[in-house]
Amino acid sequence: MTPGAGRQSPTSATAIFVGHFSMPRGTAFTTHWHSFHQLAWSAKGLLRVGSEKGSWLLPPSLALWIPAGLPHSTGSEGDAVMRSPYVDPASCPQIAWTEPTVVAVGPLQRALIDHLVRTDLAPEARSRAEAVLLDVLSPVPVTSIVVTEPRDPRTRAVARALTADPSDGRPLSAWGEEVGASARTLARLFVADTGLAFAQWREQLRMRAAMPLLADGLTLETVARHVGYASASSFVAAFHRITGVTPRQYFPAQP
Repeated sequence: MTPGAGRQSPTSATAIFVGHFSMPRGTAFTTHWHSFHQLAWSAKGLLRVGSEKGSWLLPPSLALWIPAGLPHSTGSEGDAVMRSPYVDPASCPQIAWTEPTVVAVGPLQRALIDHLVRTDLAPEARSRAEAVLLDVLSPVPVTSIVVTEPRDPRTRAVARALTADPSDGRPLSAWGEEVGASARTLARLFVADTGLAFAQWREQLRMRAAMPLLADGLTLETVARHVGYASASSFVAAFHRITGVTPRQYFPAQP
């Protein structure tokens, strides 16, 4: 069952309907789309959203604005609770985002979403809260993380080994001896299959692997070692280069 299926959608009297979904580890909603905008947000845990436009891992401090009509999939990394506002496009002409857009979710946005879950609000009170929520949505410069699995069996073998152990720092020449191809061949295949040079692809993979660890509150030093960086500072620099923000900006301390 996809989010929103069989549930009330926004009407002229209700510009925003908040769907509530418990998502135990491994829950996934396959590719679907809505005729209304969605603000994909997890009140607890790490939410994964993917589309042809990119892939995002979202802690409770971030949400993704998904424009109406955009095919996307949603899943959980660990146990999550998705509390997702669905917005009537006619109610928000001031929001002109035609691409998926990451927005900040602070105490105010969280309180407004929790408030709009209520079913006993007077129409005037609901309209005021809906207007404020739409008014305080603020984009943040977070870049999506895309880790494309290579098609060639040799590069796919390398990719799956690194997925199992992202800290493995062997060069392509060493991988070539293992899978039966020269370093030059593997380098060419990685670019052809993923659009990225091997080092760039591995860095994207390491950032994706780091996200659940950061969400669990592990120290930067521990996460850095787990995903293959010699120091916390080198990991932070790579994280900022890939995502556009620092780990502490992406995963701010929860009150």
